[in-house]
Amino acid sequence: MDFMTGPLRARVAGQAVMAETLRLQAGTPRRRPLARLFGANPLAPEARSWYAGAVGEMRVAKALAKLGPEWHVLHSLPVGSRGADIDHLVIGPGGVITLNTKNHAGKDVWVAGSVLLVNGQHERYLRNSAHEAKRVAAALTAAVGREVPVRAAVVLVAPRRLTIRRFPEGAAVVTDSQLRRWLTRQAEALAADDAARLAAAAAEPATWGHRQAPADDPSATRMSFGALHSEVMGAQLRRLTWAAGAVLTMLGAAAGGVWLR
Repeated sequence: MDFMTGPLRARVAGQAVMAETLRLQAGTPRRRPLARLFGANPLAPEARSWYAGAVGEMRVAKALAKLGPEWHVLHSLPVGSRGADIDHLVIGPGGVITLNTKNHAGKDVWVAGSVLLVNGQHERYLRNSAHEAKRVAAALTAAVGREVPVRAAVVLVAPRRLTIRRFPEGAAVVTDSQLRRWLTRQAEALAADDAARLAAAAAEPATWGHRQAPADDPSATRMSFGALHSEVMGAQLRRLTWAAGAVLTMLGAAAGGVWLR
C-alpha cells in the first residue's frame, strides 16, 4: 500500500477497540497458578466482546494488506467527539468504501434486503454501516470541495455460514476471506491521483472534526494488546489440551473395558 501524509496514517487496525479492551482489563486480578494451569480465560467478562472486535479488525487488516499500491487503507479513524470510529476506510480504483467489521466466528448469518440476522437475532449493521458511509461522504466532500460518493460494506469475520437471500440494502455484506476479491472486482470509479488526494484528506484529523490525532500511541497499544492476545491464546490451547487428554482417557478406559470382556 502507498504511504500517505497525515497524522492518522499511523493508526493500526482495531486501535480504538484494543484501547477499550485494555482499559476494561486493567483492573482484572492476575489468574492464580491453578487457574493458569487449567487455562482459565484471562479476560474480564466485560472485555470479551471488545477483545473479539479487535481480533476481527486485525484479521480484516491482514486481508487489506494484500491489496496493491493503488489502494489506500486507513484504520480506526476517530470521527466526531463521542468516541466513534470507522473500522477501516478503503480508497482506490473501486472508489471510497467504509468497512464495518463484525467478528461472528462460527455463527450463521442470514441477509435479505434490510434484514441481517446473526444466529437468528436481528442486528442493525446494515443501517449503521449506511450511516457511517454518509458521514464519511459528508466529511470528505467538505475537505476536498467536491462531492465524494462513499459506499459501505459489512465484513463478517469467519462466520460458519453466510446466506444472502436478497441483495442487502444500505451496505454490501462479505466475509473476510471474500474481501480482497470483492474490492478488486469493483468497477473503476477513481483515478489514481483522485484516490491519493482523498486518502491524504482522510489522514488529516481536521477532516473528522479533530485538531490533532488522538494521543494514544499506536505502537504501545498494539504491543500491550499483543501480550494480552498471547495470554488468551495460550489459555485456549491449555483448555484444548486438557479436553483432548480427557477424551483420550475415556477412549482408553472404554477400550480397556471391551478388552476385559
